Amino acid sequence: MRTASQPHSFNPFLPFVPGLLLAAAVGWAAMQLGEIGWLQGHGLSALTIAIVMGIAIGNTAYPRLAPRCGEGVRLSKQTLLRAGIILYGFRLTLQDIAHVGVAGVVIDAAMLMSTFGLAWLVGVKLLRLERDAALLIGAGSAICGAAAVMATEPVLRARSEQVTVAISTVVIFGSLAIFLYPLLYTLQPAPAWGLRLPDFGIYIGSTVHEVAQVLAAARSIDQHTADTAVIAKMVRVMMLAPFLLMLSIKAGPVPGGQRSKLSIPWFAFAFIGVVLFNSVAPLPRELNRLVMQFDTLLLAMAMAALGLTTHLSAIRHAGARPIVLGAVLFAWLVVGGALVNGALGRLLG
Repeated sequence: MRTASQPHSFNPFLPFVPGLLLAAAVGWAAMQLGEIGWLQGHGLSALTIAIVMGIAIGNTAYPRLAPRCGEGVRLSKQTLLRAGIILYGFRLTLQDIAHVGVAGVVIDAAMLMSTFGLAWLVGVKLLRLERDAALLIGAGSAICGAAAVMATEPVLRARSEQVTVAISTVVIFGSLAIFLYPLLYTLQPAPAWGLRLPDFGIYIGSTVHEVAQVLAAARSIDQHTADTAVIAKMVRVMMLAPFLLMLSIKAGPVPGGQRSKLSIPWFAFAFIGVVLFNSVAPLPRELNRLVMQFDTLLLAMAMAALGLTTHLSAIRHAGARPIVLGAVLFAWLVVGGALVNGALGRLLG
């Protein structure tokens, strides 16, 4: 009897194994390629390579693997990403957070409110999109990409197809940001760009969609930029909780008289807890090095999974108006974000 029941104890974990192995293989390969000097010299970090490889596989071979690998890929994209961000806190201290300062918090808040407001104005008023579709795209662009879309869905009580379109839109433009921002960094001192930002890391953290995309874009520049960008981004992610609370109050009760369940990004607070721990009791150097390697693998797996589930056909299926809204918000994040960072960074820095 014990022998017959023994295999069932492993069944809950088996569905995740193929997808985790696929994400790990792509992530490990990206880490090895990321060590090549030529690729490093051209701004291609392990995380950038991981998402490129993921997109390539996701739009060719992965659809045939998805039935077996889907569960593990979703786990990599969601749970492992959050675990990687939490462990990233071992790279930072309170002194690093102080570098972001009041300016970083104010810039984050300004970009969140302006981007979400622009989504309402352009999406609902000008493009005549359904309110929930426009607000989902706005939340994903303003805060933290697909995670913000998923957190906002129960508050708005949006339909599943609206969620799918919103996630596809923000992932597409967020992925584009990975390659655009390092290029903008090289153009920054040039007269054509005409704006010397006080801190490019805060600019990336306050304007790029996904946490993983922030890491990929910033790590392609240098470690200091990556550290600052992650801190600015995590401050922005923590604003998701008050944002959802205000949106829930505005949306009102559900038809049964109950309020929508509020989704709080607890991993952001865990990240801060790890930073506090690392500031007081840093790990021994060798142990910290091993943790950083493991953390890079987790983040590379998350980026690979994000790429595997980024379908280029989503642009065609979503129609023109959601893509136009996503493009307008992306343009605001890039251009308007540079202006906001430049002005507030000098005023409050």
